[in-house]
Amino acid sequence: MAKIPALSTALLVILLVTAATGVAKAQQIPPFPVASTEYSFLVGYGITHRGLGETRTEVQTVDFVGRFGYFLSDEFGVGWYRGQFEHVLELPIHLVVDPKTRVMIGGNLLAKWNFTGLVDDRLLPYLFAGGGLLYVDLGLPSMGSRLDFSYGGGTGLQYLVREDMAISAEYRYHHISNASTAQPNEPLNSSKLLFGISLFR
Repeated sequence: MAKIPALSTALLVILLVTAATGVAKAQQIPPFPVASTEYSFLVGYGITHRGLGETRTEVQTVDFVGRFGYFLSDEFGVGWYRGQFEHVLELPIHLVVDPKTRVMIGGNLLAKWNFTGLVDDRLLPYLFAGGGLLYVDLGLPSMGSRLDFSYGGGTGLQYLVREDMAISAEYRYHHISNASTAQPNEPLNSSKLLFGISLFR
């Protein structure tokens, strides 16, 4: 008869250990999302820097950016630079609020590196750079073309709310000009601060 309580006790211990392990796993910080794509939407503010290069006009924008990212590699590297490479397609809309109410719209291709070494703290810093084409209808006589080129780069930080969702804050330098395909050719060199949300699929 003594074997039955001993067996029951052993089973109870196994169940408690299993339950405790399950709770511990549930409370762990999720790993970097095991996903092949990232869908993001960002909104923010931008302003040109008069005197930076040939920029003479102050232009202020409210920016809306749709972003689709495709992860081109698994994680690699060690230490602080461990990460994952991502190819990004952006569709930006820049609503100009000063000096005139106008719209700029275009498309960008970016290269993005996600640093995954801080994922245990739910943090995903990243760097990116790239460029594209932009339709510019500012009505500025100092800009000789409406079809312009843009390029830039910046850095950001994503915080994993859950395994498949993150919120982000991002700074970028942004350049617009017609690459001397028309005259005059005043470039617009600006800074932008953006906030967004991303879904990993």
